[in-house]
Amino acid sequence: MHSLTPRALGRAVVAFVIGVAVGVVGTIAHRATPPWGLLLALSLVLATLVALRAWGGWLNLVGAGGGLFLSVQALAQQGPGGDVLVPSGAVGWLWLGWTWVFGSLAMVGVAAVLPRRWFSDEPRPVRQRSSAPVAAPGPVGTATVPAPAAASSTASSTASSTAPDEP
Repeated sequence: MHSLTPRALGRAVVAFVIGVAVGVVGTIAHRATPPWGLLLALSLVLATLVALRAWGGWLNLVGAGGGLFLSVQALAQQGPGGDVLVPSGAVGWLWLGWTWVFGSLAMVGVAAVLPRRWFSDEPRPVRQRSSAPVAAPGPVGTATVPAPAAASSTASSTASSTAPDEP
């Protein structure tokens, strides 16, 4: 667990600023050559969030996610001249703006649910290997698998009761 030291809070502020910058770049770039601009913008968001989580943990992820959210929402509003960067009614590409707004938030969720061990600098413990052999030694091509005791007694009693009587 990370403590809220001044250094950690400073990193979170830097992550917030980076999140704002990524939100601005993604909002502008998501409409370039549909749908490739959108895919590139969402990839940029995910890569940035993963890098920031690896750099400083959850606090950086929250800071960057907050900056991303605020910048995308601010730029999705109508500007003073009536211009919009995230239109929602363009014919043929109606889904593009909505996918950017909700997809960028989904990338925050994806970065949040990635396993913690991916971001840990701790070395993984060495697994102890068993010294017992995997299979019993024997000639090649023969199987030496013992049959379960209950199954063999049931099979022999069933075979004897269904066998025809011979004189």
